[in-house]
Amino acid sequence: MKAPHLNRRLVLEAPVRSADGAGGYTESWAVLGTLWAEVSARSGSERSIAGVPVSRVSYRIVVRGAPEGSSMRPAPDQRFRDGARRFVIRAVAERDPAGQYLTCFADEEVAA
Repeated sequence: MKAPHLNRRLVLEAPVRSADGAGGYTESWAVLGTLWAEVSARSGSERSIAGVPVSRVSYRIVVRGAPEGSSMRPAPDQRFRDGARRFVIRAVAERDPAGQYLTCFADEEVAA
């Protein structure tokens, strides 16, 4: 298996929920760290949400492996940030048997 070309610097973020005092919560994002990644587009689609066209592209994002329980190991529902772009992580799998690299399957949604 060929080693990935980790040429994009992405910020890993996790959701933080805070009580809003009315029985609900507000959500913000906490920075966990920066990872170098190989980012590849997989597929895309467009749909309409409340009359607004929304484009969604799926990505395969490969990063260096991290042990289970590490704050630097990406997990579903976290996200990667690249400037103004946001990639929501849907699933994470080890890319190789030794766990040297992780493959993150992520989506980017953009309202047109």
